[in-house]
Amino acid sequence: MDKQGIDRSKHGPKEVHVIKGSVFVSSPARADFLNTHQDYKGLPVVPVAINLRMKLFAEPRKDNIFTVRSLDLESLTEPSTDTFKVKGNKMLGEKFFGDYFRGVVNVLVKRGLAEKVRGMDVTIKSDIPVGSGLSSSAALEVGFAELLNHVYNLGLTKQDLAETGFAAENQEVGVPCGRLDQYGVAYGGIIKLECRPPYRVEPLAFRDLTFAIIDSGIRHSTADIHPKRQGDMNRGLKALMESREVPESLKTRLGYTFDEPRWEEIGEGEIEDFLSIMDEKARRRILFTLRMQKSTEFALKILRFERIGKEEIVLHLGQDRWQRIRRSPLEERDHRILGEVMNEQHSMLRDLYDLSLQELEDICSAALQAGAYGAKISGAGMGGSIIALVKNEEKGRDVIDACLSVGAKEGWVSEVGEGVRVESE
Repeated sequence: MDKQGIDRSKHGPKEVHVIKGSVFVSSPARADFLNTHQDYKGLPVVPVAINLRMKLFAEPRKDNIFTVRSLDLESLTEPSTDTFKVKGNKMLGEKFFGDYFRGVVNVLVKRGLAEKVRGMDVTIKSDIPVGSGLSSSAALEVGFAELLNHVYNLGLTKQDLAETGFAAENQEVGVPCGRLDQYGVAYGGIIKLECRPPYRVEPLAFRDLTFAIIDSGIRHSTADIHPKRQGDMNRGLKALMESREVPESLKTRLGYTFDEPRWEEIGEGEIEDFLSIMDEKARRRILFTLRMQKSTEFALKILRFERIGKEEIVLHLGQDRWQRIRRSPLEERDHRILGEVMNEQHSMLRDLYDLSLQELEDICSAALQAGAYGAKISGAGMGGSIIALVKNEEKGRDVIDACLSVGAKEGWVSEVGEGVRVESE
């Protein structure tokens, strides 16, 4: 075992063991289950933690210097180390991984915790592929915040950890993300996150779910995707707000920027007569927002074990999907409904938000043909991962094999995972 805690003799660099006297924290990957691309609009989202985890080993120091080292980036011969201090640190840019650590420290300094924090030597080894839509950056931020919280007794709650990670990525690093990733990583399980203050979290009781997570191998950047869709929405909202045709009763629930409207209070029927006012892209972005929200409200009833009837299923999912649900065994019916919601939301991400690629469509089709209940993009889109809901581990492996046969890079079967945690000390 070397000084990084890695047993290289048998397992190579993937087996990580705790160094005696070191602190070991792990944080989960997050799959984007329902209401994708809605958190930055203030709408609720439903993330699920999965069993891929990022591991952070730390040796506390007595000075105020941090050294960080990523073994995964090192193996890819990419920039993999950084050194900085407990102070307001400059971001180095160029998507450098060290900026996320620097951002967390900056946030804690701004919140008056500089006197409590000292330096650390941190080594990172992760199961979470970078750029795969599974929140590797949030796992790093929240995991690092928990390291500091535990070692230096900062008294941070799960919500504090999530908010620290969000502020580090959004405000310090400058990625225009919402809060979905950081809260999903901090809390674990399946949660409904309200994305307006005070950011309430509702743990959802329905956890008997198994997922196949498929990495397309196509890398993307949230920073390249979010601003364009947000800009499209802003153009549409500006057209609505400046139109004399739109009644004031609707304008009071709208606004000029994507995060101002009270979207959940607006019905599609109220706005359909005014869609021609805006350009085609803006129109599709706004329809996406309204329809995705309604779809998620319906799915939440299943996740809360609420009873729903045929009429409501047909209303939300259509007659064709109802026929597929009706033919399912009774014990699988809730899973089939959730799967059909996922399929519907994937269609919206593809057709109304322009986030799919042919390679992603091929993977989703292969997953469904292999027996998945449903499959959709997880994360920002234009690459990254697909999340598929499956019956059990065996079916999940069948789904992964089918997806690999059409070009996917890698896959994992996962039940619902736990949030960030201290593993040992």
